[in-house]
Amino acid sequence: MNSQLIDRQMMQRCLQLARQAIGKTSPNPMVGAVIVRDGAIVGEGFHPQAGQPHAEVFALRAAGEKAKGATVYVNLEPCNHYGRTPPCTEALITAEVAKVVVGAIDPDPRVSGCGIERLKSAGIEVIVGVEEEACHQLNEAFIHRTLYKKPFGILKYAMTLDGKIATTTGHSAWVTSKESRHLVHQLRSTCDAVIIGGNTVRRDNPYLTTHQVSSHNPLRVVMSRRLDLPSQANLWNTEEVPTLVFAEVESDRDKQKQLSEQGVEVVALESLTPLSVMQNLYDRGLSCVLWECGGTLAAAAIAQGTVQKIMTFIAPKIIGGKMAPSPVGDLGLQQMTEALQLEKVTVSAIAQGAAAKPIASDFLIEGYLS
Repeated sequence: MNSQLIDRQMMQRCLQLARQAIGKTSPNPMVGAVIVRDGAIVGEGFHPQAGQPHAEVFALRAAGEKAKGATVYVNLEPCNHYGRTPPCTEALITAEVAKVVVGAIDPDPRVSGCGIERLKSAGIEVIVGVEEEACHQLNEAFIHRTLYKKPFGILKYAMTLDGKIATTTGHSAWVTSKESRHLVHQLRSTCDAVIIGGNTVRRDNPYLTTHQVSSHNPLRVVMSRRLDLPSQANLWNTEEVPTLVFAEVESDRDKQKQLSEQGVEVVALESLTPLSVMQNLYDRGLSCVLWECGGTLAAAAIAQGTVQKIMTFIAPKIIGGKMAPSPVGDLGLQQMTEALQLEKVTVSAIAQGAAAKPIASDFLIEGYLS
């Protein structure tokens, strides 16, 4: 087996390890590390959450003396600065590893290239760029947060084949199949927060949890300018999952007090916009935010640059209706040439039924806004 193939396989293992902490590391990246000596894995590790040791430290602990002269694989450049934990570069140098294979450069200016240079200056061979695209994709939210100082936004919606998210009466349960909804629960488990508007609370009374798909539930966020919200709602049960409500300064004070007494955090902003909410979530250390809102709020989120990725579940159904709501409201575009074009688009079928004879119940289209 050639060395390049081995490098790719070991980097894929790093990504597998890193994914074990998906949704739990913000504002840090997801990182896995593998240590190989004489063709065998002698140590592995991953970064479990912010404040805990980094992946390289866990892998070095597992390898012990066998790390000396070994090759270390890590999907993101080892840090070279003191934060909550000491620099991983120094731990690798102290362990006297011979070689470090890095998946991608860390965009953090405190690290970017410095970690690699520190290792090289200590006489350690360094290879960069193995499975780089996959490494970037795993940490796309961390990279976006680091470069642009705001969380990475995903707009998710389900619609019929004729582009409707509900009937003319507002009934929307359910547009897509249970398989699609299960996938949405998995998606929530990868995010730090999920945002909806007040109308979604009033109409759907959602839980916005992962429904036991994962032990990690995102912070549930509601945007309501006037706080015209119901007194009782599933989101106000905060014993297991917290809820954060954003309103404006002049909103209903009695409702603010009532929600606070129910365990809901209420933040009153001078101007309630997707941008101001995302800034607040950035300040809280969040990296990935899922928008599951209605069309009006979705349009505002897109227009203000708080959405970077679109995930559209399409059910092969037609309901019609001139007044039936669409997933994205008015963006003020007048010409087809102004349409927002998605990049890196993928289309996948969501199977339903027995594995031997799967039936495509829905389709998922994913893409990125430029």
